[in-house]
Formats: sequence, structure tokens, C-alpha cells
Amino acid sequence: MKLLLVHNTYQQPGGEDTVFEREAALLREHGHTVVTYTRSNAEVRDFSPAAKALLPLRMIWARDAVRDLRALIAAEKPDVAHFHNTHFMISPAAYLACREAGVPVVQSLHNYRLSCPAATFFREGRLCEDCLGKRIAWPGVVHACYRGSRALTGAVAATLAFHWLRHTWSQVVDVYIALTEFGRQKFIRAGLPAHKVTVKPNFVSPDPGWRESVDDYAVYIGRLSPEKGCRDLFHAWRSLAGIPLKVVGTGPLRNELLDYACQHDLTRVEFVDWLPHETTMDVLGQARLMVFPSKGYEGLPLSIIEAFACGVPVIVSRIGVMAEIVTDGVTGLHFTAGDPADLAAKVRWAWDHPAEMAEMGRAARREYEQKYTAERNYAQLLHIYERARAG
Repeated sequence: MKLLLVHNTYQQPGGEDTVFEREAALLREHGHTVVTYTRSNAEVRDFSPAAKALLPLRMIWARDAVRDLRALIAAEKPDVAHFHNTHFMISPAAYLACREAGVPVVQSLHNYRLSCPAATFFREGRLCEDCLGKRIAWPGVVHACYRGSRALTGAVAATLAFHWLRHTWSQVVDVYIALTEFGRQKFIRAGLPAHKVTVKPNFVSPDPGWRESVDDYAVYIGRLSPEKGCRDLFHAWRSLAGIPLKVVGTGPLRNELLDYACQHDLTRVEFVDWLPHETTMDVLGQARLMVFPSKGYEGLPLSIIEAFACGVPVIVSRIGVMAEIVTDGVTGLHFTAGDPADLAAKVRWAWDHPAEMAEMGRAARREYEQKYTAERNYAQLLHIYERARAG
């Protein structure tokens, strides 16, 4: 099968890029011809002032991307086009280039942008579904949810409204891939046809294998930002000073958290900037447990299924995707989102019950083997492509 994979990267690399790269590699490993078309939002840095002024129109209909894809499709004649992200250099108009040529369209839903300009359902430190199901996301504009700008949020909202009214989402895309059942239900509430939305999770490859040794520390891996619950994590660690914590990642809260750790003498908290993936997996694999205190719904955090692959139990907030993929008392523990005292209590219990946590780690590894391996994912992906072609 010849496949066209389309992806728009953001100005900062993220999990969506990793999934795009992994799926392309997986398909090539199985003998498929993979043609890629990628753009980056970093291109805007080289735009002229006039071009930047036209960005709102580009979000709706990126003519150059449509032109590029028409030419690429004419030359390569792919069997299926699989989109990962179109915001904003590619735009949803790119689907039309595929439809015109009779190429089925698959769209992975890595975030919630179809019904939330910020793509997170998170605003001012709390969950927010004010725009869910609205064809015009006016609450997001009022609160300047995208990059703190009403103008930019208005541009995103206009893009969403235009393509909802044009039936782009409901009629031009053949199959949507939600990462979890939780996500699937949100997209159906947003207005996507239920029969077009299927569930296929992300996967971890190569398999890091069962960890051979365990060291005495907990680990957090991720962006240091408000929606990730980092402040709650550090508040909780004030009563867990005897438990070492490695914080792997960076983000807008890094300096604030460094200052907080100094002010409260959190000497056993170690900050580690982003590491090469292999090194990060080594740090994760040797941890006694991972903490994932996100206050947002999330898409499907790669770090959690990477922890499962290593046999590391995970302590997560009891909301959204986390509550679905981590089974409380089986593959990890749940705590009440936004409650540092409850988080501290769960970490303390986990630290004081190593045998029980080791069993949860074994269950987490079994969960990985059943749901998140490359081979299982490949079978699901192939079925989705065949479904799109048949549709």
C-alpha cells in the first residue's frame, strides 16, 4: 500500500511529532511505501509583515499547502492520506485536495482543537468545556484561550466555524482516530459522526523491555506547565522530603519551580533538562514509580505507556484519559486532581509498599504487551486504512 502521511509541526517539538515519526517508520518496516508532506509553524518567523497579517486566512485555507498536496497526489497516487496535524501551515483545506483526487482521508485526533481553540479543555487553572459542541467557539475568544490573544483565538475559532459550516469535518474525512474511548466520546459530543470515530492508541517502539533493576527515586517526565499539575507536585513533595524525585523536562514554570524547591529546602528534588530519548527511558526504567499529576484531560501521554513498557507503576490524577488508561490499584494509583495532600498520601503509601507496587509494575507491563506494542498497533492501523478505502 502507498500511504501519504501529512503533519504540521509546532514551533516546539512534542509528542505528536514522535507519533508521526513512529507510525511512518512502522509502516515502512512492514513494506509499505510512505510519502510524507510536512510543514512547520516555525516558518512564520521568516514571514513578511504582510504575510503575518494574513495568517488568519491561512489558518482557514492554506493555498500553497493545497497546491503542494495536489501535485504530490498526482505524482505519487497514494491509496490513503493520513493526517496527524493541520494547524496552521497546512489547514483543513488540505483534505479537499485528497477528496478531489479520490484519496481516502484519515485524521488522527491528538488534541481537542476541533472543539477548543486552546486544544486542551483547560483554562485559568481548571478544566473548561465552554466551547464543546459550539459551532462558533466564542467563549474561547472572550477568554483569549489561544496564546493569550483574542485576535489569534478568533482566527482559530473562525477556522473551526468555517469548516464546521462547510461540513469539512463530517463529510470530507473518512475515518478519525481517537487515542482513547474518553477522547472518542468528547469528539462525538463535539459533533463528529460516531460511526467515523474509532479508537487506536499510541504505541512504544522499540520495546525497552522489562527493567532489570530499580533505584530509589520517583520520576516526573513532561512539560513544566500549569496544566500538567507541576505546582501540585511540588506542594505535595514538601511532605515527602525523604523521597527522591527526578524532574525530567522543561517549560514555562521551570524557574518558578526551581525557586520553590530552594525556598522549601527540597534538596532531594533533582531537575534534569530534556534528555535523549534513550537516556530518558533509562531514567524512567529505574524509577520505583512515575508521577503524572496533570490537571487537564490529556490526549494519550506517551510517558505513561512508556512507563508501562518498562514495568513502572504510575500515580495519576483521577480525571480524563489518565483515569481510563491507569487502573487504580492494578497498574498504578489515582489521586484527586488538584489536591497535593491526596497526591502526597498516595506517593507515601506507594513508597512504603514496595511489594504491592512491584506487582502493579508487572501488571503495567502486561497492559503494554496487550495494548501498546508496535505489532498490535500496526494491525489496528492497517484495519483503519482498509476501512477508509472501503468507505
